[in-house]
Amino acid sequence: MNVVKLELARGLGRHLRAGHPWVFRKALEHVPKIPAGSVVDLTENGKFVARGYYDPHSAIAVRVLTRDSRDTVDAGFITRRVRQALSERTALIDLTDTDSYRLIHGEGDGLPGVVVDLYAGWAVMKLYSAGLTPYRPLLIEALKAGVPGLKGIIGRDEVGRDDVDEDEGRGSGKMLFGHEAPELIPIRERGATFMVDAWKGQKTGFFLDQRENRYLIRRLGKGRDVLNCFSFSGGFSVNAALGGANSVFSVDQDPDAIALARENFTRNGIAAEKHDFLAADVFKIIQSFKDEGRTFDLIILDPPAFAKTQRAVQAAIDGYASLNRQALAILRPGGLLATASCSARVSPDDFMGAVREAGFKAGVDLALVEERYQPPDHPVRLQFPEGKYLKFYVLQSV
Repeated sequence: MNVVKLELARGLGRHLRAGHPWVFRKALEHVPKIPAGSVVDLTENGKFVARGYYDPHSAIAVRVLTRDSRDTVDAGFITRRVRQALSERTALIDLTDTDSYRLIHGEGDGLPGVVVDLYAGWAVMKLYSAGLTPYRPLLIEALKAGVPGLKGIIGRDEVGRDDVDEDEGRGSGKMLFGHEAPELIPIRERGATFMVDAWKGQKTGFFLDQRENRYLIRRLGKGRDVLNCFSFSGGFSVNAALGGANSVFSVDQDPDAIALARENFTRNGIAAEKHDFLAADVFKIIQSFKDEGRTFDLIILDPPAFAKTQRAVQAAIDGYASLNRQALAILRPGGLLATASCSARVSPDDFMGAVREAGFKAGVDLALVEERYQPPDHPVRLQFPEGKYLKFYVLQSV
């Protein structure tokens, strides 16, 4: 293995030895002219610190794969990482009524920049760094060797971003292995059925990180009138209806997502005509409900990421405060607000602060009754706090 050595700027070795997987371009003494994907050894005073792959197009110049100098980055290395991730998933997730989960969660599984979701035997792979392009064939072979019953692999377009969690991209997919996957893949999640557009749906087609929170809504929805904002393909809506909600109103800007939500209701034996579906702007709909005096017992807010750059953080916090304040204006006394943020740059404290401000401005006292983050198939290494992006809070009007 031909490995290029890159000297770190003074004092940065400790950061990597502690386990952080990113090296920014400005942290290198000299920026080399080498191809994307080149294996590099990071050194401090000439001594080995970590080994990773190089990306000349990203602000993150090197993503660390190992801190063990004995590791060779090859097919065997990648296969071991894939098998380890699969072992952890099957040990930590109850798969008795679920056939879809995240198999590879980038930095959380020691393969930074790699995301692989499994949908009922179909793998959907996204690579978030140009430095991973040379490794695509090795990843495909590792998945073929490591995943029992694999039906095929769909590759989604790479994006030139440094924040895996905040990509809402809709790049079209292509088959990398296996027979052509169906346009919509039927999956099972906690006994419910969902149709997933793995070819061009948001991210890999479905938001698997909200699996357990959707199941929570199944329990909380019983006997309630529910409003699901930013409903996408109706994951929360279906669960509320399955749990015995009186009514479910699903709102999303995307007409295709609303159409898929209707289909998901039907697939689960729920009479879609007894519930409401609307392709519209959430903020305008909330205002119209307020004007009409229409209220709800349970309101779900799961918007796209508000902070896609560091400069947008304060605006995002203000946006969360505004959205939650508007929702609280149509929440009945004693009702529940289930509110989420998938913006990694907005910390749990900042998000909670925005919700607290929303309650203050709406004149509503709130009690936190559930506080959740990512499920086990989206692991967060403690040395990589940037990986903790999902916040999900359930609050009650008191």
